[in-house]
Amino acid sequence: MVGSIIRHHDPRYDLKSGVEQLFLKNAWYVAAWDYEITSDLQQILVLGEKICIFRTASGEITALEDACPHRKLPLSKGRIKGNTVECGYHGLTFDCAGQCVWAPGTGRIPSNASVHAYPLFEKYGLVWIWMGNPALADPHDIFDIANYGDPAWGINCGEAMELDCDYLLMCDNLLDPTHVAWVHQSSFATAATKDTPLRVTKTDDGVIVHRWMMDHEPAPFYKKVVEFEGNCDRLQHYEVRYPSHALIKAVFTPAGTGGLDGPLHENTFIMDSYNFMTPTTAGKTRYYWFQMRNIRPDDEALSKMMTEDVQHAFEEDCDVLNAVQIGMANKTSPHIDLPIDGGQLRFRRHLQAMINEEQQVDRQMAE
Repeated sequence: MVGSIIRHHDPRYDLKSGVEQLFLKNAWYVAAWDYEITSDLQQILVLGEKICIFRTASGEITALEDACPHRKLPLSKGRIKGNTVECGYHGLTFDCAGQCVWAPGTGRIPSNASVHAYPLFEKYGLVWIWMGNPALADPHDIFDIANYGDPAWGINCGEAMELDCDYLLMCDNLLDPTHVAWVHQSSFATAATKDTPLRVTKTDDGVIVHRWMMDHEPAPFYKKVVEFEGNCDRLQHYEVRYPSHALIKAVFTPAGTGGLDGPLHENTFIMDSYNFMTPTTAGKTRYYWFQMRNIRPDDEALSKMMTEDVQHAFEEDCDVLNAVQIGMANKTSPHIDLPIDGGQLRFRRHLQAMINEEQQVDRQMAE
């Protein structure tokens, strides 16, 4: 897809140094589906920061700090003027780099009349935003999605979901193949999902929790889509990459053809589920997702069915995680960890180390 990137140096990117940093800032997050960004000014929240996002008259996507430097009226309450945005209070006008290009009065524009401009890039039907030092924003670091745009692969997706829970709880969920046995009993669960051992693998950019479950009946959701009869060998591949992007790979192949060294089969079904968790504030998350499949790419009825069923399953997750958020925030006794939490704990530890290191660099730069 065609993408555009906006770079603008602004030393204020590290203003939160000295304050506990909850998120990794030097990373790409999903700001919106591309169709959500129009010529209307709107405010979004990412990592607790208020951002004015819009498309200019020329179609360029722009994201600016949503606060005019004069009296801090949100720019999202202003108006677009061609390829600039005009404040709705006194008309200060800013270009896509965040620089004021007009101010009322006959004097010079103040040198500090500027707002932070966030790097953006469009890819995979999503608008990605860089929340840290703009000089470090590289579109090549955006999560790579294999087979996207390949006509042999079908795709289905739903609208973004608003979660009343911390983004790390969803990351935990997406590193936990075992939860399907209790949360998704009518869709993704079988008896094997309760007790088949897990393997945990740490990678350079995240953690993978995975397992093959051999010779059992396909789960209800997958039974409707696989193109073979009888039992299956099933792979659950749960992978979360820093800071909060996940690939959930489901592989179903006829029994006897799967496993680490299995030959697989010509009728093997593969579904890659992509999940992007964007923290909006501490304790709230915007969740973007879609699936890609290796069968019947043009079957609209299949895409519709998969979207509806997956949406239902994710709503089950939301109900659980929203309740977990409340429970953990108001606990009156310590919570415990289980052996099945190994992947989640490893992911959290390393992400926190990355956040700590980033914050230390910010402090050094501020000195």
